[in-house]
Amino acid sequence: MKPLTVFDCSFLSLEKNHEPEGNLTYVYNGVHVPFDIRRVFYSYDIPGGESRGAHAHRECHQLLVAASGSFEVVLDDGINRRTVTLNRPFYGLYVPPGIWAEEQGFSSGSICLVLASHPYAEEDYIRSYDEFLKYVNGNG
Repeated sequence: MKPLTVFDCSFLSLEKNHEPEGNLTYVYNGVHVPFDIRRVFYSYDIPGGESRGAHAHRECHQLLVAASGSFEVVLDDGINRRTVTLNRPFYGLYVPPGIWAEEQGFSSGSICLVLASHPYAEEDYIRSYDEFLKYVNGNG
């Protein structure tokens, strides 16, 4: 199988219903995302200057959404780096397994919503960048 790159991370447009009383975005399992959703979590009240994430997954696929506010996602495949900005609640960033991702530059009041393909499992996480490099180079 060909190794994934940061260019395999893509923006997905989510349904947006505009109503006079406000907008509504919805996500159906296995329809709007390229995986079955098995876990949902969100980060919020992130102090200025802090970052989140800074890890990769062995098996878990994720869709990151700026449910409120904005933030950047730094993607890394061991060779290429790419930084993208999330700032619309009707766009998600698909991050497949094997990609190092770090969220940074959170605006005040921002919420990072994550839809994940797997339940939490510590053994799926690669938290050391050196270990990540070994993993993507077939040595880990």
